Amino acid sequence: MTIHTSTRLLRRNWIFVIVALPILVALWWAFRPEKLWINEKVNEPAPFDASSGPEPILTGRFENGTQQTRGRATIYKEPGGREYLRLNDFTTANQPDVHIALARSGNRIDFGPLKSDQGDQNYDLPASTDPKQYDAVVIYSEQSHMLFGLAKLAPF
Repeated sequence: MTIHTSTRLLRRNWIFVIVALPILVALWWAFRPEKLWINEKVNEPAPFDASSGPEPILTGRFENGTQQTRGRATIYKEPGGREYLRLNDFTTANQPDVHIALARSGNRIDFGPLKSDQGDQNYDLPASTDPKQYDAVVIYSEQSHMLFGLAKLAPF
């Protein structure tokens, strides 16, 4: 009787594995947990006007926070008045929910999640923003409230 019972339990375990494995694979495919981390290099071209180039206003190199962050942040102003933040030779930690912000004491403009954890990237400044009122570009984790990198801005 015990041999018959153990054979039945073994058969149930195999049936469970056969049913559970496709379900687990389908759940993994649907939610793709590895996509929580950004790990693709972005190389956006600078949005230069063909007739005349943008004027750099402020620039700074990233200093490490809790994670390795390298590169340069520069704010440009185009002849038409549009301003944007550009990251060059940028690299930071591959973590979920990493944001970029323009900051000054007690105030910030959050540009949202980073486009990538590495490469050249552009972020448009809101039209009503005076970039000279801000003194740093900050890379931080919204989820863990950790500072990844800080670029102190200075006139170009």
